[in-house]
Amino acid sequence: MAAAARLPRTEARVLSGHEGAVLAVRFNRDGNYCLSCGKDRIIRLWNPHTGAFVKPYRSHGREVRDVNSSSDNAKLVSCGGDRQVFYWDVASGRVIRKFRGHNSEVNSVKFNEFNTVVVSAGYDRTVRAFDCRSQSSDPIQTIDTFQDSVMSVNVTNTEIIAGSVDGTIRTFDIRMGRETVDNLGHPVNCISLSNDRNCLLANCLDSTVRLLDKSTGELLQEYKGHTCKSFKMDCCLTNDDAFVVGGSEDGNIFFWELVDAPVVASFRAHSSVVTSVSYHPTRACMLTSSVDGTIRVWT
Repeated sequence: MAAAARLPRTEARVLSGHEGAVLAVRFNRDGNYCLSCGKDRIIRLWNPHTGAFVKPYRSHGREVRDVNSSSDNAKLVSCGGDRQVFYWDVASGRVIRKFRGHNSEVNSVKFNEFNTVVVSAGYDRTVRAFDCRSQSSDPIQTIDTFQDSVMSVNVTNTEIIAGSVDGTIRTFDIRMGRETVDNLGHPVNCISLSNDRNCLLANCLDSTVRLLDKSTGELLQEYKGHTCKSFKMDCCLTNDDAFVVGGSEDGNIFFWELVDAPVVASFRAHSSVVTSVSYHPTRACMLTSSVDGTIRVWT
């Protein structure tokens, strides 16, 4: 398969500097920079294409579990063990606001399309939305229909989509105020959207990645071969939506062909659990992070 031959599996460089597990690494919107966070409570901004470390962001008092940048690269949002959601100014490194409301650790955080609202998911079984333009630190909306910890959240123009240990993916139509529930029957620890926004990818704790039709909830495909039983680990699609990418608790990375689901490539990327994968928006380039304390750039 010619397309599979072009998948990034050559290590270009290692980004070192975190002490302890790196829990997430994310490309920014245009793919020129990336953000990482982890057990050492520090968020780091890098140029992954040169290996240059650009800036640290220090204010968290506990581990940082997720970080994301706004589409204009001017702001960051982060979350973790502090129970608060931190909203940062990128250039100055200053915390603009700490959003409160969660009463336990926060697992996942995203900006909406317009960078005006931040949405977070927590161990307290809630998803909360905060207004970046307001001076208030309290949520403008709280969704509390989950039966267990909410591990992952995504935001579209009109929807908040979240995956939970209770085995469900819940979609909230913001305009209609309507909730749809897809029950996968296994704890969900990561969800991501296809680039065409038509499909949902869910990493479940039965060592299976599942592909759903976003509008109907129909199960389209399952991807297996990796180990995912006790760690929160990302999954995503390549930028052309042709392949599914996921990490494994044994340090391997897997690529599956989207439609028929065979493993088209797998390789040892880290010496321990792969916590996250991030795929470049336009190029054959990928970032991985691990409990082993490193971030690796693959081309």
